[in-house]
Amino acid sequence: MSQATAPQLYSPEEYLAFEETARERHEYIDGEIRLMPGGRRNHAKLGGRLFFLLTLALDSQPYEIYPSDMRIWIPARNVYTYPDLTMTLYPSQTQPGRDDVVINPVLIAEVLSKSTQAYDRGEKFAIYKAIPTLQEYLLIDQYQVEVWQFIKQPDGQWQEIILSGLDATLTLTFANVTIQLADLYQKTDLIP
Repeated sequence: MSQATAPQLYSPEEYLAFEETARERHEYIDGEIRLMPGGRRNHAKLGGRLFFLLTLALDSQPYEIYPSDMRIWIPARNVYTYPDLTMTLYPSQTQPGRDDVVINPVLIAEVLSKSTQAYDRGEKFAIYKAIPTLQEYLLIDQYQVEVWQFIKQPDGQWQEIILSGLDATLTLTFANVTIQLADLYQKTDLIP
């Protein structure tokens, strides 16, 4: 019987140094470095549309919005990751000594794919819940017009709202912004 080998573990500093020269993006999960899968066309479009719509809606409000290239650090879980969209209060707080890692997201959005949807709903959401500043978490389906919105309640519990169909409206409670799902899914393969 063969014995499974333990994965090699890295320090956060080793991960950050590795990521400086990597051609692909990687997550850091408590010592493990994991390759992040690439996205499909709808995935990229939905992330871009959400970034565009929030940027327009929040231009005069005190928020900063980052696409999937911005890394976040979750020290309570020893995790670095790249959400599909991150929104922070302005000015963003960064990890000391780094301008490429934010630590104060108020909103995180992930576009679901077949290979990551269980992770995004389960382990990754559990990791994100450890972020004290996080107020809302969005899961955007790229295969049907559906968005899951999770809103942190005053008691620390998370309320789930499922939005389906082109007539549905997403309302960000902390920023007083509404987005029509028809606008979010515009020019994707899901709108005829």
